[in-house]
Amino acid sequence: MKTAPLAAVLSVLLLAACGRAEPVGDMPSQEELAAAANAAAANALESQKAEEAESRNYVNIERGFSVTFPEGWTKDGAASTADGVVYQDPGAGADVRVFWQKNDNDQTLQQIVEAVSSGSEGVDGDFIGDNEYRGTANDGEGNNVAIRLLKQPDGSIVTATFVYPEMLSEQYQAIAEKVLDSLKIFAPKAQTPEGGAAEAANATAAAGR
Repeated sequence: MKTAPLAAVLSVLLLAACGRAEPVGDMPSQEELAAAANAAAANALESQKAEEAESRNYVNIERGFSVTFPEGWTKDGAASTADGVVYQDPGAGADVRVFWQKNDNDQTLQQIVEAVSSGSEGVDGDFIGDNEYRGTANDGEGNNVAIRLLKQPDGSIVTATFVYPEMLSEQYQAIAEKVLDSLKIFAPKAQTPEGGAAEAANATAAAGR
């Protein structure tokens, strides 16, 4: 019996393999690739915008207030606490501080404004009803201060101050007004049915230990 040369056998196997190969699908066109890239970029941009908007909207559920900060401003984590937050305009010397404080002595808003304004110059403002005050002042160090105070139903106070260099008043005045306008108060978590139930459950658990 004759044996076929090795080269001839390999040639036959290669031809058979080529015959069984699956056809390669058509490659997408340049236009299709470009369209897919544009769609991906648009989705990424929308996601980025949503994340930025979320980061600008500060909500303190525990203390019952929310505020929206200017685009591009950054949070000062070291100065922020569970009672409030500080945001800064990088490199410009402007900042916004919004904090909650307990009103143990049940002071009126007028008394609190007098205490807050102590040491400031050019204080000017108005009381809006019994539970809100808006005003402006100068801190005596070349900075203007826009302030808004809101008194919550339980007597606690939410204070928002927007401080910016006096020489940049034209740039910041409208921004300050918009930020202070965005400040809203609502029932703190502990005063909601859900929060009250949770506190009661925690107190019961602690008493049983």
